[in-house]
This record gives sequence, structure tokens and C-alpha cells, in this order.
Amino acid sequence: MSKTILVVDDSGTMILSLKNNLEISGFKVITANDGAAALTRLGQAPKPDLIITDINMPNMGGIEFIGKARALPGFRFTPILVLSTESQQAKRDEARSAGASGWMVKPVPGAELLKIVKQVLPGA
Repeated sequence: MSKTILVVDDSGTMILSLKNNLEISGFKVITANDGAAALTRLGQAPKPDLIITDINMPNMGGIEFIGKARALPGFRFTPILVLSTESQQAKRDEARSAGASGWMVKPVPGAELLKIVKQVLPGA
């Protein structure tokens, strides 16, 4: 059974790139264009096995989304990776405090993305 990954980013190009890389490797990918849409998505089937989110988005940014996702039943231990152009340690610390499992700086080559996904997603 393939694992489901929720990709949250306000860039259509980034979503398409991530979706293509992940689907080629056998993952099912669902998407949302900001944190508010992603929260709605979390209430629908299928439940994602992993979440990859940007930080800077309209309506609801990634850090706020991570905190709200962690508060939902069933998402306390779901791995959440941040994929952002941000690289400051303060932002990383803020995301980690909100519940992020890891941090990647854009752009991430496809092979590196898959390596990280497989590290945080058992059985992938």
C-alpha cells in the first residue's frame, strides 16, 4: 500500500514539482495551497502519512499550520517536514517548537527529497 503525502505550498510550480517527484516514487500526493486549506484537508480521507509544508504562505503560514495540525487528534505523531526558502536558525527553532519533524531549504534535489522522506516515513 502506498503512503500518502500532503504537500502544502502556495506555489503551483513547487506543488507540481514535488508531486511529480513523489508520485514517480510510488507515493500518493494530496495538496493544499496554504495552511488553512491544509487544515481542512486533514479532516478528509485519506489521512496523510507525512506532511511537507512551506512556511511563508497567505491566509495561514506553515508554523501556525504545524501547531494547529499537532493539536488535532490523530496528527500528534505524523511527521511534518518544512520545505522553505527560509534558513535562519530562529525560524527553524520556531518550527521545531510548533512540532516540525525536520527542515529542508528550497530547492531540494529530487533524490535528496526522497532520501529524507524515506528517513522520516517508516516503510516508505
